[in-house]
Amino acid sequence: MLDGHSRDSVNSARAFMKFFLFNLGHFRCWNRSIWISLASLSLLLSMSCREPHQVTIAVIPRTSGSLLWEPAHRGAQDAAEEIGAQIYWNAPTREDDVAGQIALIEHVVAGDYQGLVLAPNQSLALITPVRRALAHGLPLVIISSPLPVPAGNNLSYILNDEEEGGRIAARRVAQLLHGRGTIAILGIDPDVKGIMLRVESFERYLAQNEPDIHIIERHTGSFNVPHEQEVAEEALAAHPDLDAIVTLMWPSARGAMSTIDNNPGRFKAKVLSFDPEDLSFSSPSLDSVVVQNTRMMGNLAVKLIHAKLSGKAIPAITTLEPVLITRANANSEEIRHMTTMDWNPGWNLSHTP
Repeated sequence: MLDGHSRDSVNSARAFMKFFLFNLGHFRCWNRSIWISLASLSLLLSMSCREPHQVTIAVIPRTSGSLLWEPAHRGAQDAAEEIGAQIYWNAPTREDDVAGQIALIEHVVAGDYQGLVLAPNQSLALITPVRRALAHGLPLVIISSPLPVPAGNNLSYILNDEEEGGRIAARRVAQLLHGRGTIAILGIDPDVKGIMLRVESFERYLAQNEPDIHIIERHTGSFNVPHEQEVAEEALAAHPDLDAIVTLMWPSARGAMSTIDNNPGRFKAKVLSFDPEDLSFSSPSLDSVVVQNTRMMGNLAVKLIHAKLSGKAIPAITTLEPVLITRANANSEEIRHMTTMDWNPGWNLSHTP
């Protein structure tokens, strides 16, 4: 859309062009300066009538189609609609597809994008592509879990408060066990800094506040559910009286719940997990989940990039607290708003590469 001043300029240029064209037959000799003037007027008309370039911001989460990342899609959409920008949304099909995420970042760096929002699915492997994006002058906001790259210049972070998440889980376990019992921790992933922060905070809180709750099993995790079920089976076989299992990633939760639910009466352990794929609570062994506010992350990240492009100062690091979800509050308005997977497909979300 053109403002009033631009419309007046265009109308004046058009009127001048009409005058020259109408009187073309009356001019017997056209000098060089007149032709240059006409060429300049034509260029002015084409530039004035052209629509301004729309800002396109790329959003690359760890994966898509899940309760963890579709809310981020909705948050990014809401922000883009508010500021008049366009979203290019794309993600690997699996959270462990590091090469796929790197390829998407490289596509964005090489393309016509004005900013990038990234939820890295691995800490070390993403350092080089992120630095390459920054070297190209692309404003970048990392969401959810941090990278070992300091904030500053074109790089900002919107992070989940993993330490608070660990404390939330520890307090829930203490409540569930009435301050006494045994637990196992599954799904430890050294490649994701956020997961390591949450498990360290969880263990530290229990050590300082709950001396009668003992961690007797610790296992690394993967995104392979059958493998995670084998890990849970081995842990429960070794400790059939285990009181609770804390899983730091959802595949580990699925493996634990499947093992417990398939052996009714044999195991009593309750499962508390992070980053669920759904909130159905269909498994009787699932007690609660700790959920990141990725909808707010997506919304704020797009707005930060827009502010950066507008020349405004933006915070280097923003931290959002996760939320404990149980059967009691899973259907509350607050939780439904935070975890909605409806990203309004009627709106033009994607810029096809």
